[in-house]
Amino acid sequence: MDLGAGRRGVDMGPSAIRLAKLADTLRGLGHTIDDLGNIEVAVAESVDDVSGLPYANVIADACRKTYEQLKTLPNEVFPIVLGGDHSIAMGSVAGVVYRPDGTVRTGLIWIDAHTDINTPKTSPSGNIHGMPVAHLLGDGDSRLLDIWGGDAVLRPEDIVYIGIRSVDDDERKILRELGIRVYTMKDIDKRGLGEIVEQTIMQLHHTKRVHVSFDADVLDPAVAPGVGTPVPGGLSYREAHLLMELLADAKIVTSLDLVEVNPILDIQNKTAQIVVEMTASLLGKRIL
Repeated sequence: MDLGAGRRGVDMGPSAIRLAKLADTLRGLGHTIDDLGNIEVAVAESVDDVSGLPYANVIADACRKTYEQLKTLPNEVFPIVLGGDHSIAMGSVAGVVYRPDGTVRTGLIWIDAHTDINTPKTSPSGNIHGMPVAHLLGDGDSRLLDIWGGDAVLRPEDIVYIGIRSVDDDERKILRELGIRVYTMKDIDKRGLGEIVEQTIMQLHHTKRVHVSFDADVLDPAVAPGVGTPVPGGLSYREAHLLMELLADAKIVTSLDLVEVNPILDIQNKTAQIVVEMTASLLGKRIL
């Protein structure tokens, strides 16, 4: 799905990640893989979009399908959701919070260049891929909130951002009002990922599940050119690996999004390959 983004092409991201051998890589680490295929999403050219918020009805439908599929999975399954743009996180996060046996308090680690916490009222662009966190906190368009029933899915104190370096003015106000923990690239440079991950683990220790939502644009554009909203000064290749390795060591992550890979803008599928390598580090690959 690329309807939530300003630039087209991320709907081909799942195919690029599959072609980069995600399944084979994880099988090589001893994991059992069951690929459930793609969620059917209408293409932009087939949609008569008169909703006010661009493609809100279609995005809500895709996220609802994702939510319905994930919430039925057994608790021991580790879901990996392939995007597509980051609006799909409304479906994936809700799907891991609402379990067959009830709601589970879930921590969210949002690894991204952007905070994606605009609302329809504050968004400068109107692109829904910049709004998923606000909706997960219960603030936004009713069609999107109705994906899971309208209540907040997450608590502000259960959210941690890592890698942030592009924040709109209204987003900055929202983050401060809610007291959400944000580790910017300045924090990473100054304090190091070791300390940041340690504090993240402490903050989320009371949650039953932890979902990582990994946006490829958290990486520096020189490392990962295939993204629609590149921001200079991102994570280096080694920093991103370290982040995933430290989260793997903590053994707290229970589900994962991989989003915003845009093959149209990529070079020989480089970004998808790096995303697969990061996933391998999160799920057990070691140097020794």
